[in-house]
Amino acid sequence: MYARGMTVREIRGHLEELYGIDVSPDLISAVTDAVREEVGEWQNRPLDAVYTLVFFDAMRVKIRDEGFVRNKAVYIALGILPDGTKEILGLWIEQTEGAKFWLRVMNELKNRGVGDILIAVVDGLKGFPEAINAVFPQTVVQTCIVHLIRHSLEFVSWKDRKTVMPALRAIYRASDAEAGMKALEEFEAGYWGQRYPAIAQSWRRNCEHVVPFFAFPESVRRIIYTTNAIEALNSKLRRASGSSQDPVRRRIRRKVRQPMTKTGLRHKISDSPPGSRHF
Repeated sequence: MYARGMTVREIRGHLEELYGIDVSPDLISAVTDAVREEVGEWQNRPLDAVYTLVFFDAMRVKIRDEGFVRNKAVYIALGILPDGTKEILGLWIEQTEGAKFWLRVMNELKNRGVGDILIAVVDGLKGFPEAINAVFPQTVVQTCIVHLIRHSLEFVSWKDRKTVMPALRAIYRASDAEAGMKALEEFEAGYWGQRYPAIAQSWRRNCEHVVPFFAFPESVRRIIYTTNAIEALNSKLRRASGSSQDPVRRRIRRKVRQPMTKTGLRHKISDSPPGSRHF
């Protein structure tokens, strides 16, 4: 009941109405406090020293806050270990974001034991690359290609999207950075680039954090490109929203535990994830 956002008064009334049990507010508070403590322990647990890949993503959920339902962002860090194990490093619920917030997140990960992240995949959030490299200076920051494609298609009318996609595919599937830049220039000079100039402008703005993608082998590119793992997690989070902030954390934790091992923290993507040997 607490995980669904019910207040102490509502829980007490519910128990009395259904079961005829009169439970004191102090006892209910003690139980909910234990839940908060468990969530806090999970959020602050020690982490591994090295993660080959970490996806950082954000999604909007509805959360009850001071009697009102507000849209807040849930920020997610999904790490991949060298053996292919997938682990949720943490969840953060915030009203707004910025460089200070991301710097705090990076320092939190470091304080929990993370010494290095080889590749960080982000969705172009402002101030994020700088915050990552301030704490993990050797980390390669890679813009999420899928997010960049989706952002590009926002400029395109629905009837043109199926035709524009192959032209964009020629850019991110190029053999190397030089070929990718050449494909971008050809797109920019071509019909679709002239019709939708904002697309090429967006790719050029993100060029610094797109280029690293071309240095990786094709098998590693596929791991970085696909967002199946993070999308599946987001789907679980959406079903866990709608309550107040602490219960949402509790419900989210319960949701992400369901498909995992008994540790509640990790599970394998596959026995031999394609491209993992390159890390």
